[in-house]
Amino acid sequence: MRHSIVILIFFFTLFSPAKAQVAYTLSQAVKAAENNNPFIKASSLNVSIAKTDITSAKLIPNLVLSNETLHISKKSHLTENTSWLNNQNLQASWQLTKTFQLAGQRKNKIEAAHSTTRISEIELDEIRRELHENTANKWIEVWVSQKESDLLSKALNNIDSLVHINAYRFKKEVITETELYRTELLSKQYKIQLKNTRQEYNQLLNELKFLIGQNDEIIINDNEDYIIEFPPSLDSLIQIAYENRPDIKALKETQHWADVNIKLQKSLAIPQPEIGIIYNPQNAIPYIGLAAAIELPFFSRNQGEIEKAQIQKKQAEYQFEAIRKNLHTEVSNAWTQYRVYRQNVDEYNYIIRQSQQVLNNVKYAYTRGGTTIIDFLEAQRSWLETQQQYFETIKQYRQSEIQLLNSIGLLKNLAR
Repeated sequence: MRHSIVILIFFFTLFSPAKAQVAYTLSQAVKAAENNNPFIKASSLNVSIAKTDITSAKLIPNLVLSNETLHISKKSHLTENTSWLNNQNLQASWQLTKTFQLAGQRKNKIEAAHSTTRISEIELDEIRRELHENTANKWIEVWVSQKESDLLSKALNNIDSLVHINAYRFKKEVITETELYRTELLSKQYKIQLKNTRQEYNQLLNELKFLIGQNDEIIINDNEDYIIEFPPSLDSLIQIAYENRPDIKALKETQHWADVNIKLQKSLAIPQPEIGIIYNPQNAIPYIGLAAAIELPFFSRNQGEIEKAQIQKKQAEYQFEAIRKNLHTEVSNAWTQYRVYRQNVDEYNYIIRQSQQVLNNVKYAYTRGGTTIIDFLEAQRSWLETQQQYFETIKQYRQSEIQLLNSIGLLKNLAR
């Protein structure tokens, strides 16, 4: 019976479908975030909500049907031989009227609603821009954490192999017990660091999964095929930012909306007449005529809303000027930082090779008794620190690249 259960478990394990891991490059992660992030899905509905204002603005005011009916109040005044409800004892007034929008009121409402919708669409692009940056930076953090984990695994394997060698050498009384313990101590330190790094990697990976809206297991694919080329001058980068950044476009459209809103509020100061027809049977005698009503603008002429619209226009102008100045600073800083970190990476490429050569030479000399354990441990620590600093520099460089792309509004190209 026991053998049958074991065979059954083996059978289901062998033939059960394994859950595949999805590999994401940086550009694939950015694109997945744009399509699947739950916050983007919720924010996109703001555009649909704004479009309903266009529908409302296009609506024509409904017809208004009203009625007034008067009865004779005293029985003594009733027409002879008639009841209360006889049409000779009542007067009725039926009015069918319609409000007319003058001075381009409907046109201005529609134009303002279209402008509001365009602002919502641009604001959604700005939310996407922020999401693109967060996703790209998170992908880089996961990638670097993975590299650090691989690096620590390599360092641990190297030290563990040396631990076995030193255990044998201690047994043969070639080295002292202290040398063996120092090697074992470094191995234990690396194991703790590796465990912490793997824990951090898993946390970062979960955060990336949320950003890209992925529930399945994912892995990082660093075989990226995109090529980023920046213009050589700062002025060119700033010009690209003006043309592409959603926050600049949103403020430009807000200024347009402010102009339209001023026209709308001024047009709403014009009274809207209500015109229609009247059917008025009085004591069985029918009357027909015209009805007209208009608000007399002696007190209220929409002064408050007009003043508010003018202030909103000034506010939009101040905001645009502020973001314009900030854009120049942001792009300039991102451009400077990008060039510095790119130069650092180039310099570290030589340092890495030199550090590896030093470690190889010291390890070779130590295993043959040509140097002390202290020299080897120092070379090992120096090698690991240099490797870690190198990946930190790579991280800074790639994130500065993302920041520069984001500052000029072209990070969205990674999602294409």
